[in-house]
Amino acid sequence: LIIMIRNIDHIAIAVSDLEEALRFWRDTLGLKLTHREEVPSQQVDTAFFEIGTSKIELVEPTTDNSGIARFVDKQGPAMHHIALEVEDLSSMLVNLKSKGLHLLNDVPIDGAAGRRAIFIHPDSTGGVLLELYESDPS
Repeated sequence: LIIMIRNIDHIAIAVSDLEEALRFWRDTLGLKLTHREEVPSQQVDTAFFEIGTSKIELVEPTTDNSGIARFVDKQGPAMHHIALEVEDLSSMLVNLKSKGLHLLNDVPIDGAAGRRAIFIHPDSTGGVLLELYESDPS
């Protein structure tokens, strides 16, 4: 079974104040804001900057009890996760379950831009929260 990982889709940075973070990434560094979206299913507001074929995602909690809110409360603003783009998320999910990995969701969730995603817990990846995003349909 060959499951294709295409590239690093994005690196997500959890922030407590998206507008303040935008001032640095957009205004100071000069990166172009390419997509902004509230993702109710994840209780976050997001902003994306494309850099080559990858992106940086800024993620601000929209509630006090979301996973991102708890992360920011505990860690402060910091890198939250790395997202890899995969061709076939359903096959990847079966493969990961068969290997006994600790998944944060057993079925794909709707992420930003309506793309399906799953998260692998840091205790299965050597300490990094990993998101697997399904490739855009071609």
